[in-house]
Amino acid sequence: MAEAHNSEGIQDHGDAQDPAQPILSAGIRTFTFPDDGVPVLRGIDLAFLPGTLTVVLGPSGSGKSTLGRLLAGWLPPGGGGTLHGFLELAGTRLHFGGADHPPGPRINPSAWGRQVGFVPQDPASVLSTVKATVAEELAFGLENAAVGRAAMTAAVEQTAALVGLTELLEHNPVQLSGGQLRRLAIGCAVIAGPRILIMDEPFASLDSAGSARLAGLVRKLVKRGTAVVIFSQVVDAPLLEAGTWLVLAEGSIRAGGTPAELLARPGMLPAGIRYPSGPSGPGQDEAPPTAPLKPHVQPRRQATPAAPALELRELSFSYGAGDRTPRRRIRRRGAAHEPQGTPPPEVLKGISLAVHAGEIVAVTGPNGAGKSTLLRHLNGLLRPTSGQILVGGVEIAGTPAGVVAQRVGLLFQQPRDQLFERTALREVHFGLDQLYSSTEAGERASTALETVGLAGSAHGHPVELPASSQRLLALATVLARNPSVLALDEPTVALDGNGLARLDAAVGAAAEEGAAVVLVTHDLTYARRMAHRVVTLEGGQLLP
Repeated sequence: MAEAHNSEGIQDHGDAQDPAQPILSAGIRTFTFPDDGVPVLRGIDLAFLPGTLTVVLGPSGSGKSTLGRLLAGWLPPGGGGTLHGFLELAGTRLHFGGADHPPGPRINPSAWGRQVGFVPQDPASVLSTVKATVAEELAFGLENAAVGRAAMTAAVEQTAALVGLTELLEHNPVQLSGGQLRRLAIGCAVIAGPRILIMDEPFASLDSAGSARLAGLVRKLVKRGTAVVIFSQVVDAPLLEAGTWLVLAEGSIRAGGTPAELLARPGMLPAGIRYPSGPSGPGQDEAPPTAPLKPHVQPRRQATPAAPALELRELSFSYGAGDRTPRRRIRRRGAAHEPQGTPPPEVLKGISLAVHAGEIVAVTGPNGAGKSTLLRHLNGLLRPTSGQILVGGVEIAGTPAGVVAQRVGLLFQQPRDQLFERTALREVHFGLDQLYSSTEAGERASTALETVGLAGSAHGHPVELPASSQRLLALATVLARNPSVLALDEPTVALDGNGLARLDAAVGAAAEEGAAVVLVTHDLTYARRMAHRVVTLEGGQLLP
């Protein structure tokens, strides 16, 4: 119950837990998706004890997300796939498969969810989509559990403080940045005090402050007796604190041990695992105080001065009053109320920037700084409150976004916002026949898929691709149009080491061919490695 939150905002478990008895265990002989004869998981035995931190490491396509969803009850055996084996939660074992158990038990999602908290790789999939504010989203599960209003309000405030959302409780979730949305998903998972918390790539898209806050939360949860399980393809620094690492490859556990043991044995981690690039590790926005790294490509030098490929002149932007939530049903003690008629705050303030052909410019900054908002201005999806945007020396004001998109290719932060076709090839080919001949359109689509390493998945459904491949597919849809400006929103999120290499090669090749590249990232180390210039967006303004 929410009334059991302690002074740190971490919910106490109502009854004593035997530290020698697993909260959740599984014996997976095989797990197979419907209409697929090849198991995606096989020969996996797991047991998660109270007060432990376990990390499951694996490259894209290894089965991490499938295993996480299966354990969390988000992929129930039966409709979600065929499981031969068992799942055991808090001493209750469910056997699946075999002649002795037709058609098999069913997981009760409500009962399972009361004890198992889950943060999926796509944080937006946690949202109810019917709540208007962050506070209401946090309270949604408690409302369904009939928690009293006073206890619910207190739990919302405490959880918001834990995950760094106190100042955003009145905001509409759809306007949150990627990092803020992930913090909300974590808050929704922990607010009811589950006995076990399962998180899939939880540090992805978090800035350094968010990563530090999450690492502190994990420590508190483990100390209070929660079993925490993290699935990751990046060795983020906080994962070094885990008691156990398990290595997942091709659907099976290949190795296990302490972080020190596995790191000391060469070759134990698959090639696709990304290692820390400095003391802060990947996924952080702080980098060691070393000299700037030389980017892969050098900006093009024109024999005569040329207009920038992209130019912003005193760009300012505010979300309209209609985009803001006027009220909320869960009120916090001491919450301030804006007077009627107060103009919305400026998200972007007088931004000027010029990017030339062949130049890579990285825009960094904390979560919620407005980086994605800035990027959506470049191809006309958002219109500035004031100021100008010029592409190839021509102002785009009044030009339809579809026309601007022919010259400015935008990679969205979430591939789900960009993918909608039935196959990868159809996805990349979509719209090309309106710009090129049938033959050239087909060649461009095939070449783009080959560039990102997805030629072998041309006829696969985008939804069935691993997250890393989905992001690369979204990139291919942009590259196929050969835009003069390439705008990339957090392009490294969800990429394993192999995917990151593909991204680097594609961005470098585009710049060498003359594209101006603007990439938004919270990873300052990556920005310094890839970009010719790095600027910081903070407080709505660009800082050199």
